[in-house]
Amino acid sequence: MMNTDKKTSRFLGAAFLLQAIASFISGLILFQPLIVPGNISESLSNISDNPMQLLGSIVGEMFTAIGVIMLGVLMYAILKRINRDIALIGMGLYIVEAAILVISRIPTFALLKISEESVANVYPSSLQTLANLCYETQEFGYTIHMLFFGLGATLFYYLFLKSGYLPKFLSIWGIIAAPLAFIGTLIVLFGMRYPSPFSYQTFPLS
Repeated sequence: MMNTDKKTSRFLGAAFLLQAIASFISGLILFQPLIVPGNISESLSNISDNPMQLLGSIVGEMFTAIGVIMLGVLMYAILKRINRDIALIGMGLYIVEAAILVISRIPTFALLKISEESVANVYPSSLQTLANLCYETQEFGYTIHMLFFGLGATLFYYLFLKSGYLPKFLSIWGIIAAPLAFIGTLIVLFGMRYPSPFSYQTFPLS
């Protein structure tokens, strides 16, 4: 049993690193540098000039989703002895989170195709509008997936606190941070959102 727990802990750590590193690289390093706030034509030009960078971002999010599923399954395996029902719900929330993340990358891929057509046709306004819709859709999907993360993480950290499997301060930190992530996501969904980087008042129509 002790050896099994150690192996599960190692896999849990590996899954956490996988999803954290993949998410950081795909989002902050690969995707965000392509987006120019207030200038959709330049953003589309960046995407058209760097298609592999956008594709790399999408692939990175696929690895993030795999890591999330691995985390959910492994935490269920560890914590089901504390409360099987809560652990099962937590795992289910993580799987839904991963599924939404994957689906949200479909409009991101569409941005690549739109950018190619937009550059070839000198940035027609119709394609700029469509690009804005795709960007907002993928951002909405990303926001929704954070709701399921917040709920699932809250349940898992609650079980970690009861089990004593993690140091107590880490479990308490998780119980505080995960609900705050959930509440922050709700605030975003109910209108207190960051402005779109594709503002119709500020980008130039080439």
